[in-house]
Amino acid sequence: MKTTQFLVLLIWLMSRGASAQDASPETFYDPSTLQQIEIEFPQENWRYYLDSLAYNGEDLLPGKVTINGRTFENVGVRYRTGRVFTPGEKRHSLFIKLDLNDPNQRYAGHGSVILSQALRDPSLVREVLGYEIARRYMPAPLANYAWVRVNGEPYGLFVNVEPVEAAFLERHFGSAGGALFQPNPEAGNYTMPGCKSRIFGSLQHDALPECYLNNFRALQNEDWQALIHLTDVLNNKPQDVTDVLDVDRTLWMLAFNNLLVNLRSYTGGESINYYLYQKPGGSFVPILGDLNLAFGSYKNTGEGSDLKLKDLINLDPLLHHDNTDKPLISHLLQNPWHKKVYLSHLRSILHDFFLNDRYLERAKELQTFIRDHFAQDPNQRYTLEDLDKSLDKTIGKRSKIPGIAELMDKRSRFLKRHPLLTVYPPEIATVEVKQRPQFSAQRVETFNITAQVDKFPKKVTLYYRLGGSGNWREAPMLDDGKHDDGAPDDGLFGAIIVPSDGEQSIEYFIVAENAALVNFSPPNYMWERYQTSLEALNK
Repeated sequence: MKTTQFLVLLIWLMSRGASAQDASPETFYDPSTLQQIEIEFPQENWRYYLDSLAYNGEDLLPGKVTINGRTFENVGVRYRTGRVFTPGEKRHSLFIKLDLNDPNQRYAGHGSVILSQALRDPSLVREVLGYEIARRYMPAPLANYAWVRVNGEPYGLFVNVEPVEAAFLERHFGSAGGALFQPNPEAGNYTMPGCKSRIFGSLQHDALPECYLNNFRALQNEDWQALIHLTDVLNNKPQDVTDVLDVDRTLWMLAFNNLLVNLRSYTGGESINYYLYQKPGGSFVPILGDLNLAFGSYKNTGEGSDLKLKDLINLDPLLHHDNTDKPLISHLLQNPWHKKVYLSHLRSILHDFFLNDRYLERAKELQTFIRDHFAQDPNQRYTLEDLDKSLDKTIGKRSKIPGIAELMDKRSRFLKRHPLLTVYPPEIATVEVKQRPQFSAQRVETFNITAQVDKFPKKVTLYYRLGGSGNWREAPMLDDGKHDDGAPDDGLFGAIIVPSDGEQSIEYFIVAENAALVNFSPPNYMWERYQTSLEALNK
């Protein structure tokens, strides 16, 4: 009997452990669920210890953490605010290192947990909403909400943001072993002799390798020479920048920052709050971070004093295009093609989320979900009245944090009317691949791809890869009547791809360019592409 009871208990414990162990990023960061996180410290005066650690560095306070019923012993906790904090405050962002003593101690694949206090965000939706928008176009962290308790007492409602670490990198890039850098927000406090002053993460090229140690933090695989080479090419040989930088994803980030007035990132005064990851193959890709000051909560572009609400609304879509201190913007946008792609990306975000008020509907949904929990937060800086007004009204007499809709409704209309964005991009329709005709004995051995393109295209390009892997290749799509494209100049463009090494499948997307903008098909080509195989075409 005892043996049977023991086996039943063992099976039950194993099933509990398995379900907890199997938590995925999608469930842990699901915005329709509230995560429960309990932190236990042996010290009753734990606030004093965390204050002391924050003031003196980034050491961790040992403790125990329970996440959704699963307990982790011997973890480390600290404030995320570093030395920029006010001792004695009741609410700080938290960093929890689960794998402090055990590299296999993880939750949802991650060895750490990031809990944001949503500083200067009375709406409490800037991060969750901002990351949701960003993820449509580029790799960006997942985010939702968590209710946090410390030593049995409520600590409050926090934003639970996915850390940019191994699990994130593996999921998005297929490898987590590359160099990972983050601009140092404290770089302006001290400048090494012989180095440029207060350039932060702007990627200006500096004279000495030691200068980069002050401006960036190496989070893993400290390949400083690769970072220095990136800045050298970007500033001195911009024609070769595609060799060292994922330009398309960079342009998406820059378009996102400009449209959403995310000035605490590269686009703003200090060029911080983003990551640089060196992907397999060697090129770097930027990754957004810390969006709690997006939607105009931070107002400095690095040119003059803080902007007023009207200035934020009318922010130039080509901000910094001629500012050599911001080479990631100015040197990229000097290239006419990159400028077209950037403006097209900005227009896509504008039409996908803002001109149709999709962003506002989502912001209201998120606030409805968190409202009761917000009201129960004993350490919340803002009142429930602030939360209710935060979408439509400016909150605060000193910081003057714009209402999200108060800013974005007018900014959307400003951008819609802007001369650079009133023109229409090419229209791509009826994308097809030639199949074997019914009853024909002749097999299809090539990929004959066509697309109907209107709105005065001057160039149409097929980006493809055969066999489901490898680098993307380019092929012109022509309307000359010689590429299985019908009659010449009929608006039907074609390309014929001949497999050379026995490949049986193709993955592809189409880019069309006119005098002002470009367009993509599929529109979300970043995540979904057209695919087919010779087997499918010959059915």
